[in-house]
Amino acid sequence: MRVVFMGTPSFAVPSVRMLAEEHELSLVVTRPDAVRGRGKRLEPSPVKAAALDLDVPVLEARRIGADEVERVKSEAPEVICVAAYGAILPDELLAIPALGTVNVHASLLPRGRGAAPIQRGVLEGDEYAGVSIMRIVHELDAGPYCRQARVAIGEKGCDALMEELAELGAAELREALELMVAGQDVWTEQDESLVTYAAKVDKAEMLLDPCDDVLSNKRRVQASLDAAPARAKIAGRGVRVLEARVGDEDLVPGAVLVRKGRVHLGCDNGDLELLRVKPDGKREMEVSSWASGLRGDGLMWGRV
Repeated sequence: MRVVFMGTPSFAVPSVRMLAEEHELSLVVTRPDAVRGRGKRLEPSPVKAAALDLDVPVLEARRIGADEVERVKSEAPEVICVAAYGAILPDELLAIPALGTVNVHASLLPRGRGAAPIQRGVLEGDEYAGVSIMRIVHELDAGPYCRQARVAIGEKGCDALMEELAELGAAELREALELMVAGQDVWTEQDESLVTYAAKVDKAEMLLDPCDDVLSNKRRVQASLDAAPARAKIAGRGVRVLEARVGDEDLVPGAVLVRKGRVHLGCDNGDLELLRVKPDGKREMEVSSWASGLRGDGLMWGRV
């Protein structure tokens, strides 16, 4: 099948690779090069890098205007596949392919419409995360879906979940396209009474707080990403917390216990044991390596 693909982050890479292997992928549309990571250099999106490696033509666009619509139309795609492109797609684009425009969305719709379904699911204590293969319509993430699959969240961090769901999304997209080619695809309309929205996570939401319960703080650590990290001020120093678990110490909120290379933070109803951290200005490390620098009685912690 002749396909145009639209996507930008690493979540979309397994899908673009699958399409290049199994279909006629004629064009990849992605967001322009941007300053990414800590290097402060312009870098291609992960999808652009993958497309160049696959020798597939690339169109870079911050938004989809008339010129971009005409370029996609010139490819005469039978279907447009999308995964986390990062911009609104106009109705004129959606109408181009005969088989429609389908999206790999990282939630079990109708729960988790919007920009940050994986992070929101972790923060809200969901048991499962998942992917849906849905038709793109004018309203945000409101189209019917033909495939869904889920994974248990457990103790997985957001980075690991995203990698797992990216591969799962590519596999479900493969199955959906096979059904579409065979004319066997069945689409389920979303139940509007069950819709929830997963808004972008703000950095301030991810700050650890001794006045919050321990499970909320632990979920912040689990949901942490570079764009919105879990942070705290411990013994007067800013620290990013990369891994933590619910502890078993009896501490008052705001207290810090350092003992035998372990660090516990008192929360509202328990303690959070830190496992891996990145102190400001230093490399990430196991907490046992960092704990030796925390000295003195009466150590306290709080929001950055």
